Amino acid sequence: MLNPQHLAVFATIVRTGSISKAAIQLGCGKSLLSRQLAALEQNLGARLLQRSTRKLTLTEIGEQVLHEAQRIETALANIEQMAGQHQQEVRGRLRVTCPMPAVARLVPVMTEFCRRYPHIDFALQVEDRLVDLIAEQIDVAIRVAHLDDSNLIARKLVDSQRILCAAPAYLASAGHPLVAEDLSRHACLLYINAGRANDEWTLLQHGETRKVRVSSHFQSNNGMALVAAACSGAGILLIDRLIVSKHLQSGELVPVLDNYQLPSGSPVYAVYPARDWLALKTATFVAFLQERLFSSV
Repeated sequence: MLNPQHLAVFATIVRTGSISKAAIQLGCGKSLLSRQLAALEQNLGARLLQRSTRKLTLTEIGEQVLHEAQRIETALANIEQMAGQHQQEVRGRLRVTCPMPAVARLVPVMTEFCRRYPHIDFALQVEDRLVDLIAEQIDVAIRVAHLDDSNLIARKLVDSQRILCAAPAYLASAGHPLVAEDLSRHACLLYINAGRANDEWTLLQHGETRKVRVSSHFQSNNGMALVAAACSGAGILLIDRLIVSKHLQSGELVPVLDNYQLPSGSPVYAVYPARDWLALKTATFVAFLQERLFSSV
């Protein structure tokens, strides 16, 4: 198979009139260009240039090949120029995936990013499943989880804080817990993982750890279902702050026992495929996420 770069080199040699001048223009050694020209002639099975001490002369087939080689040289130059412009300007279609709980935080940041970089178009894919970034041509994935080793690049954004919260209506009816042990007398909303409910909650205060066994009339393996239950006044919820940030801002949910500390929740990552070079749009968006998305989690 012919190497397009060798054809472009051939065109440069003819245009400059010598291998030496072509080497100066291309910024490489004469011996490299001589080898590339020889490789091209070998692949074609024909001599393209007659060499003498004074000048280079095109053969008949060389004249025919030169016409196509010049077109390839122009195309390569255009591609390099487009790539350079692409890397200097944040533009293009940005394919992003995130889990449902992150949507409320991510979309406002995406719209802000679009205002700053008006040549960006977003395609947001909301998926709780683990998306194959390469197979589905995803530029960036937001993942809220401890990650396994992979051939992906992961940039940690933050360790999501956890929070105890409830609807004002629930607290008005059941009362506010004052100490960790009070949770055992409240209705609590529990997350189910692998069929088992997380019914032992850990709280910390002044360096002392408190483990409280809680009870529940509502359990789910879906965080958003638990949030909806909490907003309807069903009980107290222990959850990543990321998931309920919008509800806390609106007042639908309020913090409970906020004089206690809770263990960190799942880390939040921006993940993207490993490549020899990273598109400017991707690098800029990941940096923007680190600056904006979880600055107040």
